[in-house]
Amino acid sequence: MRSDSIKKGIARTPHRSLLMAAGVSKKNMNSPFIGIASSFSDLVPGHIGMRDLERQIEKGIHSAGGQAFIFGVPAVCDGIAMGHSGMQYSLPSRDLIADCVETVANAHQLDGLVLLSNCDKITPGMLIASARINIPTIIVTAGPMLDGESRCEKLTMIKGAFESIGRYRNGEITEDRLIELEEASCPSAGACQGLYTANTMACLTEVMGMSLPYCATAAAVSSEKRRIAFESGLEIVERVRKNIKPLDIITRDTLRNAIIADLAMGGSTNSFLHILALANAAGETIASLSAGSKAAPLVTLKDFEELSYKIHQFVKLEPSSNITMTQFHQAGGIPAVLDELAKSVPEFKGQKIKDVYSDKNVIHPYSEPFTTKPGLGILYGNIAPEGSVIKISAVDESCYEFEGYAKTFDSEEEAMKALENDLIKEGDVIVIRYEGPKGGPGMREMLAPTSLLVGKGLGTKAALITDGRFSGGTRGICVGHICPEAANGGVIALIEDGDKIKIDINNRTLNLLVTETELEKRRKNLKPFVSKASGYLAKYSRTVRDASHGAIV
Repeated sequence: MRSDSIKKGIARTPHRSLLMAAGVSKKNMNSPFIGIASSFSDLVPGHIGMRDLERQIEKGIHSAGGQAFIFGVPAVCDGIAMGHSGMQYSLPSRDLIADCVETVANAHQLDGLVLLSNCDKITPGMLIASARINIPTIIVTAGPMLDGESRCEKLTMIKGAFESIGRYRNGEITEDRLIELEEASCPSAGACQGLYTANTMACLTEVMGMSLPYCATAAAVSSEKRRIAFESGLEIVERVRKNIKPLDIITRDTLRNAIIADLAMGGSTNSFLHILALANAAGETIASLSAGSKAAPLVTLKDFEELSYKIHQFVKLEPSSNITMTQFHQAGGIPAVLDELAKSVPEFKGQKIKDVYSDKNVIHPYSEPFTTKPGLGILYGNIAPEGSVIKISAVDESCYEFEGYAKTFDSEEEAMKALENDLIKEGDVIVIRYEGPKGGPGMREMLAPTSLLVGKGLGTKAALITDGRFSGGTRGICVGHICPEAANGGVIALIEDGDKIKIDINNRTLNLLVTETELEKRRKNLKPFVSKASGYLAKYSRTVRDASHGAIV
């Protein structure tokens, strides 16, 4: 066992003494040492129930003959960090989490890992860590929140809280009703109720085989989730004994399976960043294990582009519909999706799952999709020569071709002021720039302005484009991840108020209708970007790559 390097032989007498101080018995010195990387936090609703799941995982590990050790990693709630400077730390926390898990696991020579996660950047950070360390690992995602309800109206965090601000400002609801919605929208522990980033990444983790069946969709407060946690503890000991490592599971085929499932369900646009970052981490580890080989990501943006023309969307969840994760789980969850993909999509490399229940009203047969278009798409053009992303499933089909006139803002806060003061009208294209990985820094999510846009009734009448990113809960004509970003001199930095912009989802293009001669003139007058960040964010800004490479550092 790998842990023998800290517990075997005369020279390791001091090490064993310290392990005994931590409570390890002499008998368990011969057991596999399994780390439980827990992202428990009182600050994050998706993580507040993890103390109970830690106990269940620990019981499973000890029942199977292992020795469990719990250690902590940081967690950020994107909903709480949203709309202010705190969001600058959200995406950078992904790489910080990966560093934390790698550091503890390698410093203590653990034999295996159970990674207890849930929310937006924590799950991808832990996936990246698993690919880097490449010791037997299983992930337990803590599960979605229960649906909210008020006056017999079903609620979610997005529609019940964020979008209700726009309804209140529009005079559609009273302040008393706004307070009622605020109190009822998030009724339990768990990740927010729709197929936003947290639940998208939980689903894709299950698709790849890094978590057990139904782990992604079983509610955070359910006894089923507790049983899955216990069974994950049993499973990790088995994986250690069989030496099944993450890179035996995370392969080019399973990453492409994750992309296919993502497109078929219309998940969060943030999944592009995280799958690309994971593919890069896996490629670097494979290269390090093969002397002389060159590191290359297992998948690239081209895989997303290729598959997006082939995959139909046959699952449509909140925010693209009113179906929540609770209903999706009851309808068969990820196993039912995998079964349908394995039967219907030649590019999908999974095995058909037998005897899986599926509610055809929620998980349509692939031959009867909601739409023959994928849930997500990549747009190219002179604004985004290196790509941009849009959640097609969250756009009304009447808006697949949209032309409008630019209103430019150099920060999210500036755009929010314009929205709050009713300065955005039908036919406008809001341009929010200098919010990319380098320029933000940290590539803030834009849920506040996109929710306000929808809440004010402009979801089909105005558009928003940015070099930043969106929450998985965003809906409307919203294009993000524009590359190159403004901080790197991208065309988005050259857009002026009144410029005409065309968004064409059918042809996957995003273009500024300004001559190249005019753009060259503007480029000569563009001032170089100077970051004002300090501390961790300054280091991040200096080292981060663009969104088309997963915003890796």
